Amino acid sequence: QVQLVESGGGLVQAGGSLRLSCSASGPIFSTYAMGWFRQAPGKEREFVADISWSGGYTFYASSVKGRFTISRDNAKNTVYLQMNSLKPEDTAVYYCARHTSRFGAISTNVEAYEYWGQGTQVTVSS
Repeated sequence: QVQLVESGGGLVQAGGSLRLSCSASGPIFSTYAMGWFRQAPGKEREFVADISWSGGYTFYASSVKGRFTISRDNAKNTVYLQMNSLKPEDTAVYYCARHTSRFGAISTNVEAYEYWGQGTQVTVSS
């Protein structure tokens, strides 16, 4: 049974920072790529960032590159998203997701991820 639980969301002023965490249960977390996605009201879920199973490769959406950093601690079964210089357009529910395949390549595609957390709300005020 795989469960993903996000935490760390909240209300922050523009220019501020938040650190999201995603704690994963289930076996062999360290062999799966992990991703962060977000969904704003009335919009489709969109890719934010992902990280390879080893942590050696990361990829970011152009809208967050240089401001957000994804990382993971395989000993703690946790993936993080450090968000700096937040903007009002970053307001959304943020979801973490586990890749479908062990040792799978990182992907920006929603369909490449099998398990999803319940989401955590991030609100950035102007």
